[in-house]
Amino acid sequence: MRIGARWICTAAVAIAASVSAVGSGSADAPQGKDLVVLGDSFSANAWIVQSQTSECRHGDTSWPTKLSRLMGVAGTDNYLDMSCPGASLDTPPNYTASWETKQADKAGAFGPRTKVVALQFGINDKWGTAEATAWFALQQCVLNLVQGCGTDAAGQGRMPDPRSVTGAAYADRIRSVVEYVKYYAPAARIVLVGYPEVFKGGQNSVCFGAFGVTNFVQPRGQGAMEMVDRLDTAQREAAQLLGIGFFDTRAATAGHGLCSDQPWINSYQDPKQPNAIPFHPAEPGDTALANGLYAQVR
Repeated sequence: MRIGARWICTAAVAIAASVSAVGSGSADAPQGKDLVVLGDSFSANAWIVQSQTSECRHGDTSWPTKLSRLMGVAGTDNYLDMSCPGASLDTPPNYTASWETKQADKAGAFGPRTKVVALQFGINDKWGTAEATAWFALQQCVLNLVQGCGTDAAGQGRMPDPRSVTGAAYADRIRSVVEYVKYYAPAARIVLVGYPEVFKGGQNSVCFGAFGVTNFVQPRGQGAMEMVDRLDTAQREAAQLLGIGFFDTRAATAGHGLCSDQPWINSYQDPKQPNAIPFHPAEPGDTALANGLYAQVR
């Protein structure tokens, strides 16, 4: 069966109508790969994005790379990482979860032998009526030492309203991808991967290192904290609503956010780490995520 037809059949969740056309028992049907990763820059952990006709770059120390080694599939045809910096659930013009899924499908990622499909999306999406994505707004808000990033930031249009980030909304935006994977990779363990601890929780201020020199404190950080908390909760609830697994990355990286004694998150524009993406996982954070996820899915 042609790849495009496979996607169209399930994109509308019309699975029952497509059963006769699937041909899952045919000799040329994809058998699937052991590990498939779909996600954004927190998965890819590399700066460079190429055109949609080319492959996205992936960091040598990213958690998917580390997980592939733990599963014994690194460098083999049984591993596919389709994650792309800037990818979103469904917010254009960047790569989306459905686009990555279709590219993975073309590569034969989904089939009866697929073991693990990991998904990490949501931070690069627009929520509610806000014009900016959550990640762009968070950075601008946190770095705004004049206006701050308090609870009034959403009302001023400087960031999405955290109340728009719900489990039901998240589930609706990724449901077609999950249903597609469930149908074509029925034995796979599908896991929604959460985001790491970026800021220390339980406080109103936000601290971040900058330029490799010192730490800055954003005293009005309630808006940023509420946004990351809401997204974490939405992912957990969405996973439950969709009947898939959830990996608690915040728990795996707890106590290692920005400005901690042992930060597992890159600071802002550190000249000692020119290739590191600001506010993204450093290698210890990716190691903790890969080890924890491996323990959960093996």
